[in-house]
Amino acid sequence: QVQLVESGGGLVQPGGSLRLACAASGFPFSSDAMRWYRQAPGKQREWVASITTDSVTNYEDSVKGRFTISRDNAKNTVYLQMNSLKPEDTAVYYCNTVIMWNNFWGQGTQVTVSS
Repeated sequence: QVQLVESGGGLVQPGGSLRLACAASGFPFSSDAMRWYRQAPGKQREWVASITTDSVTNYEDSVKGRFTISRDNAKNTVYLQMNSLKPEDTAVYYCNTVIMWNNFWGQGTQVTVSS
């Protein structure tokens, strides 16, 4: 079955960096686009970044220039490098893929940006 397992979250000071990872299994990883979403307390889940099978990337405006999504097809893993973190980046970050019109999600990893 499809499994997505996020890791790499934690507590970081404003201006700091974190690298999230999402290990995928149960589907042909190299054949599917991958996405990162986040959900802050009291807010709806929002899209953050996407990467296609050809590694074309797209970003939500507030993270452009600070976040970088990448993928390693040999490791079935997608990454989110987050730099210059701000308190408003605090959220649970989720990995996502869509297979046959079905959304699959990981369990999420908490990112807290605070001094």
